[in-house]
Amino acid sequence: MRMYLLVGALLALLGVMLGAFGAHGLKNVLTDSALSTFEIGVRYQMYHALAIILLGGLSAHIASSWCRRAAVFFIIGCVLFSGSIYLLALTGQKWLGPITPLGGLCFMLGWVSLVLGFIKGPQTGEAEQ
Repeated sequence: MRMYLLVGALLALLGVMLGAFGAHGLKNVLTDSALSTFEIGVRYQMYHALAIILLGGLSAHIASSWCRRAAVFFIIGCVLFSGSIYLLALTGQKWLGPITPLGGLCFMLGWVSLVLGFIKGPQTGEAEQ
């Protein structure tokens, strides 16, 4: 889980940086609609970066395999969902639109993985705290 915690922290850092860039650097460059779209990408990236970090604390209560699955889905979701939204807002390329729902699906699969992990509980041999 240490690698996922690191990735979560890096995604959160990047989310803060992109949020500041959007609020200050893009305010006069993008339309209000494009800026709003960009901010949605930042918001979802930050939510899921924090979720990845929280998985570290939850790993004692859920099966580690489900914890890892959730982290991977959240990471892929950040790349596909937020990444496609950033590119869409910055470039206006409409072909990026179909990528965004795939990222959203990954977010949902991550949350489903977390739910299943709670249902299954810690794996045999994993200490429950």
